[in-house]
Amino acid sequence: MSVDEQNWDREVDLLVIGSGAGGMTAALAGAERGLDTLVVEKSGVYGGSTALSGGALWIPNSPILVREGRADDPGDVRKYLESIVGDSVPAERLDAYIEQGPAMMQFFEQHCPHLRFSWCEDYSDYHPENVGGRPKGRTVEPLPFDMNQLGADREQQRPNSLAMPGGLYMTSTEFRHLNMFFRTWAGRRTALGVGWRSVVAMVRRRRMETLGQALVGRLRLSLQEAGVPLWLNSPLKGLITDESGAVTGAVVESGERELRIRARRGVMMATGGFEQSEEMRKRYLREGGKDNYSAGSPDNTGDGIVAGEQVGAAVDLMDDAWWMPSFRRPDGIMHVLVSERSIPPSLIVDQNGKRFTNEASPYVSFVHDQIAGGHDPVWFVFDSKAKSRYQFGGVMPGQKFPAEWFETGLMLRAETLGELAQQMSVPADALSAEITRFNGFARAGVDADFGRGDSAYDRYYGDPRLPNPTLDEVDKAPYYAVRMEAGDLGTKGGLVCNEHSQVLTGSGEPIPGLYATGNTSASVMGNDYAGAGATIGPAMVFGWVGARHAAATAEAVS
Repeated sequence: MSVDEQNWDREVDLLVIGSGAGGMTAALAGAERGLDTLVVEKSGVYGGSTALSGGALWIPNSPILVREGRADDPGDVRKYLESIVGDSVPAERLDAYIEQGPAMMQFFEQHCPHLRFSWCEDYSDYHPENVGGRPKGRTVEPLPFDMNQLGADREQQRPNSLAMPGGLYMTSTEFRHLNMFFRTWAGRRTALGVGWRSVVAMVRRRRMETLGQALVGRLRLSLQEAGVPLWLNSPLKGLITDESGAVTGAVVESGERELRIRARRGVMMATGGFEQSEEMRKRYLREGGKDNYSAGSPDNTGDGIVAGEQVGAAVDLMDDAWWMPSFRRPDGIMHVLVSERSIPPSLIVDQNGKRFTNEASPYVSFVHDQIAGGHDPVWFVFDSKAKSRYQFGGVMPGQKFPAEWFETGLMLRAETLGELAQQMSVPADALSAEITRFNGFARAGVDADFGRGDSAYDRYYGDPRLPNPTLDEVDKAPYYAVRMEAGDLGTKGGLVCNEHSQVLTGSGEPIPGLYATGNTSASVMGNDYAGAGATIGPAMVFGWVGARHAAATAEAVS
């Protein structure tokens, strides 16, 4: 769309498109620098995929970590990131993330008193054995937040489809211990603390949230106090450029009208990925990952990526995603399998009844192996001992699995492995042999095939009462199997950006006035994943970086 300066419906300095963590951070950074800032959101609720997430941030050398005695040599962080991204990410962009991440967190402490975090102690980096990796981890998470502080805006936040019952709330660190309620005293003590705290909150009429809900709530409250407006039900229709190709604004639908909004300093694209676009999934994603089993926001259909391409932007990493082993419940909710894959008396097999990778490995790595090897279908197999000790799919020990899980064929149950194999349509002799071999590894405490339990990451969700927290014999009937899918948390390909979050053309030149962050941009993590929070952390950092760069522009975009 060409520019017509006589026909603007609204003028601002910075226009942020998308209200996830990256977009709201960009808006806060712009407001702090004195920019007249507006956030527009496609959906009728704000928060994007961040509101559905664990809300964690992977940001080495943040002030929180420094106070915990977990400061890093930036050189170690650089070596670690290089070990997982290879040459898929420019060095300047890695350096910007390493340098600007701590600065952003310091900015929060100085200017945004509601944005407070704590260290996820012992939540290992995803590849702690790599040079520069940290078994104790670099992840922080938001403190619990009372949604009542938001006033009427609390009802407009995207709800989490897996909300806790009865007013209970817990952090991810607490969940790790609660997951071992039937196995450890630490789990029982945590349960008592969480239960008492939740009762107190209900008596005091507090509406407490944690994880992504807490992060989004804290960001939204900060936007309120900064005076930044947020428009809901306002989807992007296209970008506006001038004769030189610079982005000068955008067309946004609002109230059944298409408004031309001028952005004097720039437009920040924070619209998420394309995980909910069937057409884009089929066009770009790898075989084995084209079907939609995404836990990302239902509104993420690639709008920002498409709009960027229309004004000459380059894209990269479009065949990849933030993969996550998952299953779809009969009610349509996608359940992601994070802690479950470390359940000791369990294994995951393919259509041949064979294991194909380390079940407890980082989820992106697991699905990469699944897709690359053409393993489909994939089955999570466990016994009644596992059922009596550990939660699975949100069902606690002592609770029955929902009848509809069996009625729909999502979950299978049998008294013998042979019968289970028949229901799974895998060779019974192969499944029996694989479980016999696995049980031998469990007795020895060493997985000689795939090294399950060797990494500190594998052991994080394991059972500390066992010699190898991730290994135990699968030997007690009845036996269960659940079909798993190559799900995702969102796509990781998008607009190519430089170290300032400026969107680049195919020739590597910045498009003046256009910025991107989060899953609208090609991931700074390349094809891998540094640790818990390595999606939201970079989204916030590069939103902050881009807004500050726009504010520092010598002349307003005209």
